[in-house]
Amino acid sequence: MRIAFFDTHRYERRAFDEANAGHEHEIVYHEPRLTPDTASLAQGCPAVCSFVNDRVTAETLEILVRGGTKLLALRSAGFNHVDLVAAGRLGIPVVRVPEYSPHAVAEHTVMLALAVIRRVHRAWARVREGNFSLEGLMGFDLFQKRVGIVGTGKIGRVTARIFNGFGCDVVAYDIYPNEQAAKECGFSYVELDELYRTSDIISLHVPLTPKTHHLVDGPAIKSMKRGVVIVNTGRGALIDTRALIDGLKSGQVGAAGLDVYEEEEGLFFRDLSDRVIQDDVLARLLMFPNILVTAHQAFLTREALANIAETTLANVTAFERGELLVNEVRAEDVLRG
Repeated sequence: MRIAFFDTHRYERRAFDEANAGHEHEIVYHEPRLTPDTASLAQGCPAVCSFVNDRVTAETLEILVRGGTKLLALRSAGFNHVDLVAAGRLGIPVVRVPEYSPHAVAEHTVMLALAVIRRVHRAWARVREGNFSLEGLMGFDLFQKRVGIVGTGKIGRVTARIFNGFGCDVVAYDIYPNEQAAKECGFSYVELDELYRTSDIISLHVPLTPKTHHLVDGPAIKSMKRGVVIVNTGRGALIDTRALIDGLKSGQVGAAGLDVYEEEEGLFFRDLSDRVIQDDVLARLLMFPNILVTAHQAFLTREALANIAETTLANVTAFERGELLVNEVRAEDVLRG
């Protein structure tokens, strides 16, 4: 099957080319993101492969359908960039990669926490400039600190297990508690307000839905322990960035490690080093010495890319053969969840 890939980068093309040896699809790579302005590039392709910062709106989908597209394959777990209601109305199945390497994201999560707690990013910058002072680099032990995990899917559970290995007191919140997983990974469930109130470190691992949008907002931050460390490797809009800035200014938030940002579309996955960042909120966020931002790279390991490529192409193969689409996501499923 001919597949039009959008928003592609060199580091992922090799993984898809290697995985395709077992599927033999015809892959056409496009560098631009998928938007209403670029959707016509998929003309004649029965399948389109989209990434997280594409804009798969109703308009985009209508253009794809007119060009012959019959399947939208997401090479991501997230699907909030797709108008699922419009896709259902137009008869386009949407398939995703529900999991690829929970270890990749979980390990990046813990790395961000350690880096901001021990001020590694500041220490690295100082040493490069010949400044070997330790002033302002005081951190704290992870041992016996309470870590709150919001969302206990596979990534959340692996994250909990890693923090448990540091000797942390790990608690979690999930709308669908999994007591067996809690026992195996060494955490206990609490209500969200208790998690906010008692955790030294809070890590977000839930999908972005209308219910989780700005899950961490001003009132939530005010309810947290003073000096809390917040880590987000889930979706950017789980956090109200302006509220986070206010929390950093007041000291209510002691530090933050972010791999995602709610307005990252048009910024992340691009080299903008020779330009002035026009996003004033992000520019202000980056000024804080107690924050570390990475550009949505938590997934970026060899193992994860191989899994993403294989699952994405297997989804297309299943559609081509008329098989059950086990990784299909529908609007009604999201609303029900």
